[in-house]
Amino acid sequence: MNWISEVVRPRIKTLFKRESPENLWIKCPDSGQMVFHKDVEANGYVIPGSEHHMRVTAPERLRLTFDEGKWVDVALPEVTTDPLKFRDEKRYVDRLKDARAKTGAQDAFKVGYGRVKGLPMTVAAQDFHFMGGSLGMAAGEAFIKGAETALEKKTPYVVFAASGGARMQEGILSLMQLPRTTVAIRRLRAAGLPYFVVLTNPTTGGVTASYAMLGDIHIAEPGALIGFAGPRVIEQTIREKLPDGFQRSEYLKDHGMIDMVVHRRDLPETLARLGRLLTRQPAAAPKEAAALPPQLVAEAV
Repeated sequence: MNWISEVVRPRIKTLFKRESPENLWIKCPDSGQMVFHKDVEANGYVIPGSEHHMRVTAPERLRLTFDEGKWVDVALPEVTTDPLKFRDEKRYVDRLKDARAKTGAQDAFKVGYGRVKGLPMTVAAQDFHFMGGSLGMAAGEAFIKGAETALEKKTPYVVFAASGGARMQEGILSLMQLPRTTVAIRRLRAAGLPYFVVLTNPTTGGVTASYAMLGDIHIAEPGALIGFAGPRVIEQTIREKLPDGFQRSEYLKDHGMIDMVVHRRDLPETLARLGRLLTRQPAAAPKEAAALPPQLVAEAV
């Protein structure tokens, strides 16, 4: 070993060392195929080939729904943090800090106002990445604020549900959001405004027992798990094997629990068509539907 191998070669190696970013490839849960992440993102986070619909964040959901990916954020009310001083293996406040650091969101709900294929709409999206999209006080207030915005703007209200149910760390305060959101829906109905629910994977627990099943029309993404208890819990309770596809979108549509199963790429067109139908508005011309009025971007909610 000489001075070249001891000194020069390691330094030269570091000059040409390339660091590869992580998560460049995504493995499809259904087929097992490896797909380049940019191909998945360009396809609306749907795996090409298998058509598996991946979970998306709330901002991405709004971007995929609104025309040109533009909308006005609706300011959401603040709520008391950890009123019960809950603690299990970790303190609830620490779990919230971790979830906020991981997702960059304040809680599991995001609400926006914009145009979908030219039709003004108020859209709320749950983010399963934030503590499983669990329903707590903040999420309940966000849902109600979205409904109030729809009432103020006189638009249809669309909710993308993605949740494991009520947030256990908030106890009865979480369960109180079920009747509160139901009252908000009744206000929409009294005003004659459509309320659409898009059920995504997964939608379970208290969310299914409340606003996720109170829509005028229920739409589901393909392959979404929808129900109150999960299939494993049901099998252990009744001690029977469940049918194939039980609690999945297609099974529920065949048994009359939901109205339609729609591919993610077709959701904006479907929502706009239903919105115009229920608000008795004429169908938009192709050019009109694609355009986003400039005043919308500047409008503040």
